[in-house]
Amino acid sequence: MHQKSDGMNYAPKGQAKAVCGPGEFRFGAIGLDHGHIYGQCNGLLEAGGELAWVFDPDPAKVGKFCQTYPGVKVARSEAEVLEEPSLKLITSASVPCERGPLGLRAMDHGKDYFTDKPPFTSLEQLEAARRKVAETGRKFAVYYAERLHVEAAVYADQLIRDGAIGRVVQVIGLGPHRLNPATRPAWFWEPPKYGGIIVDIGSHQIEQFLHYAGAKDATVLHSKVGNYNCRDHPEFQDFGDATLLADNGATFYFRVDWFTPQGLGAWGDGRTIVLGTDGTIELRKYLDLARDPESDHVYLVDHKGEHHFAVRGKVGFPFFGELILDCLNRTEHAMTQRHAFLTIELALKAQAQAVRVG
Repeated sequence: MHQKSDGMNYAPKGQAKAVCGPGEFRFGAIGLDHGHIYGQCNGLLEAGGELAWVFDPDPAKVGKFCQTYPGVKVARSEAEVLEEPSLKLITSASVPCERGPLGLRAMDHGKDYFTDKPPFTSLEQLEAARRKVAETGRKFAVYYAERLHVEAAVYADQLIRDGAIGRVVQVIGLGPHRLNPATRPAWFWEPPKYGGIIVDIGSHQIEQFLHYAGAKDATVLHSKVGNYNCRDHPEFQDFGDATLLADNGATFYFRVDWFTPQGLGAWGDGRTIVLGTDGTIELRKYLDLARDPESDHVYLVDHKGEHHFAVRGKVGFPFFGELILDCLNRTEHAMTQRHAFLTIELALKAQAQAVRVG
């Protein structure tokens, strides 16, 4: 499933590093509409989780899932998974507009919840989840994979926390994606179902900014969305960008689009540039254009010189083990609930106030 040319089915694999004993953390999957479910399950399995149950109304999706994960039990209904007492967590990559409501049902059944991004397509869904988290004490975790499941991004985090570039003052995020229109399901083209481009793929970018800048809050200064090239789907958005200002003074610009040309050896040339008072980091996440088809390149310039780190296979993905331990121990190390919800709140606001271009 590590399919680099197709972002919808891009499911990274890392080294297995169990944080719990066999059977200690059983989880179930509900909703296989997006291929990210495979990345979510891979990460949890590598960290010691046990994938026990699956449900999706589409037998073809379930069949493919069971080929990838033999031994998983197929449920006849969503309720059968939710009511299984041995499961600690439900993971999902259902249609984006359905992810929030499923999370409420999971929490009502005493389960923690881990969904693909975007977790919500409206502020009303976000507020309902905030209330349910407060009411139940359950976790609503989000798979912001462009930081959590990219070794270059994990390594950059370590560099920033170690003070390698001083104080972070500005971040630039570039999130181009390949459209692959022939393979996209009907919901992909409908903004009410996927949330719009800033909610869908811009939320990744906002999460990275908040994290790298150490921000506790931010304001959307300006945002734009447009449809330049998808005349068959007039409601679809193939371009978006936004500018944000964090509470600590750091600033952010990001651009997301569906214009990756067929000639690129990956589904998108995802890049992040972090400017600090004492240096700059650039991430070339999925390849180093026209130089190296391998992923996970980190470039650092500091007062001592210019540095290149090729970190694929060297860093791992600590988020998944931290999430499992958070669920078992009721701690909050993988990602705070506030941060996960603030990210999508800002994305929803940027989407709602975006100027239409194109």
